[in-house]
Amino acid sequence: MFTPSQADVRRFFCSVRAKSLANAPMEAIETLASQWIDEHPEYHAALADVDAALAQMIEPDTTRTNPFLHLSMHLSISEQCSIDQPRGIRQAVELLSAKRQSLHDAHHEAMECLGQMLWESQRAGRPPDGDAYTACVQQRATRD
Repeated sequence: MFTPSQADVRRFFCSVRAKSLANAPMEAIETLASQWIDEHPEYHAALADVDAALAQMIEPDTTRTNPFLHLSMHLSISEQCSIDQPRGIRQAVELLSAKRQSLHDAHHEAMECLGQMLWESQRAGRPPDGDAYTACVQQRATRD
């Protein structure tokens, strides 16, 4: 399994943004990342300067959302849905997307469930509970 460093993630998203602006060819994962970047124009400035993005790792800005974490979560959820892992997540996100009439909004809600699952896993010192994550997304899709 590939485990990129924080710097690798920042370089990746900055590179994707630069390729997108230059209409350069991209690999499939870059195309998907570019689509999520396009959904977040508020992050474009942060992705414009890789050196500044790397410097920000040393002194993080706690007053705003981390665009690299946020975009990484979009990619994670997209990948989870593409392979339906954890089992049932694809249907849960599709149902939530239909309910919200927006895949983007559904992803943001799924991120809350994903973050909760990871926090609980780390707190308890146990592996992540994919079933609980999927159930959380399903619950959001079925509640009023």
